[in-house]
Amino acid sequence: MAPSSQAEKKLVPLEPQPEPGPEPGQDELQSWQWLVFFLCFYGFMAQMRPGESFTTPYLLGPDKNFTKEQVTNEIMPVLSYSYLAVLVPIFLLTDYLRYKPVLLLQSLSYIAVWLLLLFGDSLLHMQFMEFFYSLTMASRIAYSSYIFSLVRPAQYQRMAGYSRTAVLLGVFTSSVLGQLLVTVGRFSFTTLHYISLAFLTFSLVLTIFLKRPKRSLFFNRIKPAHGDASPSELDQMHPGPGQSTGKELSRTLLVGWWDCILVRMLRELGDSLRLPQLRLWSLWWIFNSAGYYLIVFYVHILWNVVDPTKDTTKVYNGGTDAASTLLGAITAFAAGFVKIRWALWAKLIIGGVTAVQGGLVYLMYSTSSIWLCYVAFVLFRGFYQFLVPIAIFQIASSLSKELCALVFGINTFLATVLKTIITLIVSDKRGLGLLVRSQFLVYFMYFMVLSIAYFLGAVLGILWHFRWGHHQPLPLAQELKSPLEEKATQVQSLQDGALSSLQPEATTLALEDSVWASGPVLKEQPEAKA
Repeated sequence: MAPSSQAEKKLVPLEPQPEPGPEPGQDELQSWQWLVFFLCFYGFMAQMRPGESFTTPYLLGPDKNFTKEQVTNEIMPVLSYSYLAVLVPIFLLTDYLRYKPVLLLQSLSYIAVWLLLLFGDSLLHMQFMEFFYSLTMASRIAYSSYIFSLVRPAQYQRMAGYSRTAVLLGVFTSSVLGQLLVTVGRFSFTTLHYISLAFLTFSLVLTIFLKRPKRSLFFNRIKPAHGDASPSELDQMHPGPGQSTGKELSRTLLVGWWDCILVRMLRELGDSLRLPQLRLWSLWWIFNSAGYYLIVFYVHILWNVVDPTKDTTKVYNGGTDAASTLLGAITAFAAGFVKIRWALWAKLIIGGVTAVQGGLVYLMYSTSSIWLCYVAFVLFRGFYQFLVPIAIFQIASSLSKELCALVFGINTFLATVLKTIITLIVSDKRGLGLLVRSQFLVYFMYFMVLSIAYFLGAVLGILWHFRWGHHQPLPLAQELKSPLEEKATQVQSLQDGALSSLQPEATTLALEDSVWASGPVLKEQPEAKA
């Protein structure tokens, strides 16, 4: 949800900010337009991998001739293990190295993936291929963070929309192109992978010409000069024990550790976890994302089991990926127009969506029709993408942007840990080593257990809400207002001398964007505790 104009003036965005400079004139406007075009073009081209949708049939086909058991129980599990191992280091290096080196690493890793696909012929080669692919996955955060470091705060919202559109359009175009080349052009999977390698090489060239920013979110924040814009929220956090403004540099190692950025953010995060909506949507992110990616990783193997055709022109993996991407974009867009009391009905809606996803997973497990399997996957992905922007807003609106980045990083890491544990138990040959159909039965039960838990939480929450007389509805506009906007409104009231109109809990709010509300929420928002 876009903040109000008043909130935009009062709240200082907390993404890495570009270097101070004069107000944009005609030349700067043209420079910004060119920057937008180049970043979006790069984001589009980085997704052009038309052979990706056909990787599994390529491995199982005569070109590589691996067995389903090798792909399911020995090759695919490496992706989960590697991703877990590299996620945190890449996350930290992205910020420390200021984005561009990690984008170069991503491009080089993609090239390594396709070189191993084309020229590797052993199980070890394919396991290394999965390792390099995990590097590309972990590096995806670099692009979304990079774009905010080069544009002005007023352009963040538009830039986010442009870049997201470019990425989705690239995925869609790549999948459609791959399907057309296979079905209409009758290209072999090997030729398709050579075309993908050519696109990736061109993407590497584009990466070389990307501008390396001077700032980043955590490690390379430049303090503004006296009289410039107010510093970021991390600079104005309350100091740790024993620290005072202007204190000499000598301090004990313990106090220095206690005051480091990451530790201070973790302390603030502990306070923020008292917000029920933050807990709910973080749990959804962890548990449902783990299940979602397990389905995405293994569904191509299931398709080959359901329809083990030798006619490559009748393999419609690319078309299915394109349709699921398009539906996901539509549902994500539609989610922005859903106006309900999320604080009250979120658990019920999450439970319903999760139950439907479980039913679709069971359909994929039980059906012998490849077309039903395709449709079930498209719908499954669409339901997940519907809740993603809602979860992002519900989490981000409760936090500062810097703390928000940490929360999403932790949630993603925990989801990866959970996914890795499930992979080790269910898929890996050192665990149960189940066949792919049996795995989907396990995933169906996983989603049903989640849906039951959400429904129970929803029933208890609704009963508690009405039992204590919290059924008085708020105006819809206030219900949908971001907590950051609420902070800005309260700050304006403070500045206008309206201190007496605030509830006692609201006195913890500070000027501008320098302090987070770590105590209870305002009494004007009772439904937030439901």
